[in-house]
Amino acid sequence: MLHFEFKSEGTFHVGIIVFPVAFDGDLMRRKTMTYQLFYSDRSAAQGVRLILEELEQDYELIETDIKSQGPRPAELLAVNPNGLVPVLIYEEGPIYECGAIAIFLCDRHSEYGLAPGVGDRYRGLFLQWLFFFSSSLQNAFSMTYRANRFSALDSGYPGIEQQGRKRLMSLWQIVDDSIGEKPWMLGESFSAVDIYLFMLSTWLSGEYGHPDLAKFSNVERIADKVKQRPSVAKVYPTIIGAT
Repeated sequence: MLHFEFKSEGTFHVGIIVFPVAFDGDLMRRKTMTYQLFYSDRSAAQGVRLILEELEQDYELIETDIKSQGPRPAELLAVNPNGLVPVLIYEEGPIYECGAIAIFLCDRHSEYGLAPGVGDRYRGLFLQWLFFFSSSLQNAFSMTYRANRFSALDSGYPGIEQQGRKRLMSLWQIVDDSIGEKPWMLGESFSAVDIYLFMLSTWLSGEYGHPDLAKFSNVERIADKVKQRPSVAKVYPTIIGAT
């Protein structure tokens, strides 16, 4: 049994994960597990939550304010010194970085088939796109949302934001061209990469001058298919078509 707790605004949050000692095998342990997820809407934590839903795992959301201009919550900094979500808590402690969490969960619950196995011919492609999304594309979004992370001078913000918008256009085009006529990012099989694609497609915003999703017909086609999944109806209840 692992006991994990922290204090937030006078309230103790406690997580307990219990393992059966009289039974053998990883499957029994996985079925008794409850994850905790440091979470905020409109963040990469929604993608991790989608994966947990697809994997039919029990989890507790720890709602976390990352939008205010003040200091990040102490309980978040205790598990991720970067002060960012998502952070997944499991029996060994915290894991942060969305791409790392996605791989960890998919491999740990491999019976659900959200990731190709280590020896699978599509494993390399799976890793390529997960890292592309979690580094290149997410970074381009950050340039338009958080220009202050890239320049110490206010005068530098407009140029960074403009470059971020250009990057989004070129990077999404790379994804769109790669998809071609394939039904999913990896070909015939739905995977966590498609979940990641959908999550990032919801970040596109005219308010920030982002390109319209309709410019990338193949990306939009996959995003629309992911949108129809029951997991999306739960995690993104306000999105039209998530029924």
